[in-house]
Amino acid sequence: MSKLTREDFRTLRAKAEHDLAQSKESPAILICAGTGCIAGGAMKIYDNFKAECEARGLKVYVGLKHDTDEEKSLHVKMSGCHGFCEMGPLVHIEPLGVMYIHVKPEDCHEILGKTVLGGEIIDRLTYHLDGVAYPRQEDIPFYKKQHRVVLENCGTSDAEDIEEYIAKGGYSAFEKALFEMTDEEICKDILDSGLRGRGGGGFPAGRKWDGARKQTSKKKYIVCNGDEGDPGAFMDRSVMEGNPHSVLEGMMIAGCAVGSDEGYIYVRAEYPLAVNRLKSAIAKAEELGLLGDNILGSDFSFRIHVNKGAGAFVCGEGSALTASIEGNRGMPRVKPPRTIEHGLWAEPTVLNNVETFANVPLIIKNGVEWYRGIGTEKSPGTKAFALTGNVNNTGLIEVPMGTTIREVVFDIGGGIKNGKKFKAVQIGGPSGGATTASDEHLDLPLDFDSLKSIGAMIGSGGLVVMDEDTCMVETARFFMHFTQNESCGKCVPCREGTKRMLEILDRIIANEGTLEDLDMLEELSKTITETALCGLGQSACKPVQSTLRHFREDYLHHVVEHHCPICNGRKRHLEINAELCKGCGKCKRNCPMNAISGEIRMPHTIDTTLCIHCGACWGACPFGAIDAIEEEG
Repeated sequence: MSKLTREDFRTLRAKAEHDLAQSKESPAILICAGTGCIAGGAMKIYDNFKAECEARGLKVYVGLKHDTDEEKSLHVKMSGCHGFCEMGPLVHIEPLGVMYIHVKPEDCHEILGKTVLGGEIIDRLTYHLDGVAYPRQEDIPFYKKQHRVVLENCGTSDAEDIEEYIAKGGYSAFEKALFEMTDEEICKDILDSGLRGRGGGGFPAGRKWDGARKQTSKKKYIVCNGDEGDPGAFMDRSVMEGNPHSVLEGMMIAGCAVGSDEGYIYVRAEYPLAVNRLKSAIAKAEELGLLGDNILGSDFSFRIHVNKGAGAFVCGEGSALTASIEGNRGMPRVKPPRTIEHGLWAEPTVLNNVETFANVPLIIKNGVEWYRGIGTEKSPGTKAFALTGNVNNTGLIEVPMGTTIREVVFDIGGGIKNGKKFKAVQIGGPSGGATTASDEHLDLPLDFDSLKSIGAMIGSGGLVVMDEDTCMVETARFFMHFTQNESCGKCVPCREGTKRMLEILDRIIANEGTLEDLDMLEELSKTITETALCGLGQSACKPVQSTLRHFREDYLHHVVEHHCPICNGRKRHLEINAELCKGCGKCKRNCPMNAISGEIRMPHTIDTTLCIHCGACWGACPFGAIDAIEEEG
């Protein structure tokens, strides 16, 4: 296809919108093709649906085009993550709006015959709660209090169809920024919107962009951080897999704003599906002329590259990330100068994470006031969270900033599993802190400033819910083990300090600690926080600091009574439920003791002789397949 001019693009968009409107009238099957559902057999379900259609003489379409004889045509699409990961594989039937859960390949024949062609709802495949069936997604309590903005297209669109993205308004914000706005106006809109970095720090994106815009260098870069190294976090991965064009468009608008002609997306190599879909999206945008030289007939040129990281947690830090792209060892450097002055290859660089860039087209297209109408005054917009742990409904959620922890855990999450008491939420992974079951904490708004007041932070957005059977000392030790293992070793406070802290926590868990050890933990935490080189090192002690502050009794059980009622009071072991396990391997990758084994797409097992009950596996499992089994005697 020849490259588009602006008029060509508008013609294409009008045609895509027309095709989309028409396609909505004909039946469509959307199969969740996020990583979790694919591990559960989504590809086999997709193949079975196509085979069933062929057997019935139905023509299958995967794009927006459709047959004029609608009774003989059907759309079968692979969408992005729907979010309700625990219930996967998920299948949507349009235009009925029906969502089926735990779908198996052998269900395809019945779904096609009864629901797609007959309009009948299959009760056994619908979500049930307290005896009530919820056949439509929007009625399910898990979705009721969500406000899906960044994730809106993830479960409703073909992740690899650029024309469907354009039909839903895609690249119209880029067109507006390119032809109707100055670089200063773009930066002002992003600044006035109040968009803050979704990677954890919450720095105003507009200030960063405007700072880079004012740099006089002829070469500037746009870098997207898709490293997402926190245990149990998969928000950015889902956006890259389910709506990759939104990330590209956000980066392109940033390029217009600061005068850059080149961008990089840094993705951890453990995200092969995200990498493939990003590369596919880039290739299709280049084919249309939305990426490359003289885009849409303008004098603006922009190219995007995908760079795979090797999985080092420290490469989530800006200067370490840019060093890795350059081919050097991923280690942070002393700042200032900041990245906007001295970033990739020593040139001015705008670096934001995936979710931040995905918000940008929506702000430019819908306006500043629209965006500020969501969330809170100081933290506008929405935030995507990975909800995991001892909660009934696990998965990927998106809520307005300011939503309370109580709403997330009990309304969206459905409360604590097995009737247990709620104890804590670890927010922000290794860089975050724990909240308690007190009303003060449960009613705390999830926004950047409120969480700081209790020694926690949003981080990238991981939420691990813990029940009464969780020892918070074990939780702190797990995150310290992770941080110490991932330390790049460049600065002494992080390299040596976290090692000493881990040794103390090991001693406490073994009931050999003392009250002096608690004082030493606090002193080391303060020193590391104040003297570590990078932001990751400076926040490494937050899980220990917050658990010492809010769950000191758990520590005292170990160091005063030398007996923890949770760790030592009963015999327990963790076990993987083979019926729920999809063999995705997330538990195996997150286990610090290599206690989990199993082949991909096959049920995994835990070696109880190696397991330390740190909870990393149930925190990472998107299917709720990890159980704590109490042993007799």
